Amino acid sequence: QVQLEESGGGLVQAGDSLRLSCSATEHPFSPYTMAWFRQAPGKEREFVSAIKYDGRTVYYARPVKGRFTISSANTKNTVVYLQMNILNVEDTAIYYCAATLSQPLADERKELTYDYWGRGTQVTVSS
Repeated sequence: QVQLEESGGGLVQAGDSLRLSCSATEHPFSPYTMAWFRQAPGKEREFVSAIKYDGRTVYYARPVKGRFTISSANTKNTVVYLQMNILNVEDTAIYYCAATLSQPLADERKELTYDYWGRGTQVTVSS
């Protein structure tokens, strides 16, 4: 049973930084492709960033490109980070970690691509 656990959320002021972490259960078929999605109050969940199973290819949504950085702690992508800089109030959301073992990778921006999800961590940015 694959489990994902996010950590690192919190309350910060606009302009501050946060680093989210996601830990995934070890799996014999890893590496994973890992992604971050977020859901703001009253809005649909949206793609934020992903790191492919090769550990090198990364993807970002336009609103976070240049401010957020996704990285992996190991070659299996079982621990992934999302460094979030220059946070603004529009970044306030619940941030979810997602993972898939499927190769090749389908559309990294689609929720249906991912088989496993964490419970989320709240990020609140005050003005």
